[in-house]
Amino acid sequence: MTPKPATKEKAGKTKKAKSRRKVKVGVIHIKSTFNNTLISVTDPTGAVLAWSSAGRAGFSGTRKSTPYAAMQAVANVLEQLKPVGMEEAHIIVKGIGSARDSAIRAFSTAGINITAIRDMTPIPHNGVRPPRRRRI
Repeated sequence: MTPKPATKEKAGKTKKAKSRRKVKVGVIHIKSTFNNTLISVTDPTGAVLAWSSAGRAGFSGTRKSTPYAAMQAVANVLEQLKPVGMEEAHIIVKGIGSARDSAIRAFSTAGINITAIRDMTPIPHNGVRPPRRRRI
């Protein structure tokens, strides 16, 4: 029986420090549903710089859909954006939740210059076929 070869030792690789690039203008995407609020910040090309949600901010259940939870998610995103140095942003809002207005207000009070707000809520133009009529 031949002996097993010795296990390979992990090479001592040094991790390169991740350099954050400076982005002055960005796009803020806010998706507000009845159950949660999702916020992601991208640069103009669409690369995600930071993201958060009400669930990631520590809320669970029905408390995730509250305006206060959305404000905490915005604070979480702004903490991630400090090294980027964003000054102004376009806001794209999707959804019909109650927290969308408070999320926009939280960004404006945080000192980010809002240049445009677009409502991109998907609206069906005819929708799906309705169920057939019941015959009893």
